Amino acid sequence: MKGIILAGGTGTRLLPLTAVTSKQLLPVYDRPMIFYPLNTLIKAGIKDILVIVTPEHSGDFLNLLGSLLRKFGINVSFIVQPAPRGLAEAYVLAEDFLDDASSTLILGDNIFEDDFAEAIQTFTGGGRIFAKEVADPERFGVVEFNGDYQVLSIEEKPERPRSRFAIPGIYIFDNTAVAIAKGLAPSPRGELEITDLHKHYLGEQSLDVRVIRGAWFDAGTHEALFEAGAYAKEHNFASNFHPMLNDAIREFNVEFKKTISLKK
Repeated sequence: MKGIILAGGTGTRLLPLTAVTSKQLLPVYDRPMIFYPLNTLIKAGIKDILVIVTPEHSGDFLNLLGSLLRKFGINVSFIVQPAPRGLAEAYVLAEDFLDDASSTLILGDNIFEDDFAEAIQTFTGGGRIFAKEVADPERFGVVEFNGDYQVLSIEEKPERPRSRFAIPGIYIFDNTAVAIAKGLAPSPRGELEITDLHKHYLGEQSLDVRVIRGAWFDAGTHEALFEAGAYAKEHNFASNFHPMLNDAIREFNVEFKKTISLKK
């Protein structure tokens, strides 16, 4: 199992904050946003992680994460997405990195309280998505499923949702995801849609779902970013981080301070 963090996009909903940096490098309380999806993958035991970034901010990600986790046995690599062409394009870009492995894709601006280790480690094939009950499902992709957690339908922002369960930004797919993504037709907005990838697996009756109970933030707006930071502080999210990742952050801080001191 390998991991992919999609940290591209323009972040226009967060302007002017994103005029000078990537959305995924903005702070969520006491650490950059990118550390939250990193933690999700690392806690699940994933050691090979690809971060998909924009050209203009690739250097910033490299400066922060380039060798941060290497001594802990976590390999982080990067690839540039020249322009946002849909979430499913992540699999096209990641073809060489995946090398026929199954993968967990997480969006770089999605922050989860739940631990996904069991759901990731028990995955055997096909596709697995997640569901979070929300008050306003018409704003999201919506999944309908039966008592055995087999997916019955997927709708994108439906006027009359068939369930109250939104699909958050974390997905697990087997090694056929690359070929499927490469065969998708662009949507009317010119993008390879993740919903079309889901529907392909659904058509093969190989898509299941797991319900998440903890907090979920899609931190792509000022309000959601603020709420995520406040929740992370109030609920001490740092204590839920993998100890190795917290150690790496502390070491980074110490080394950065030493560098600053030497420059003075």
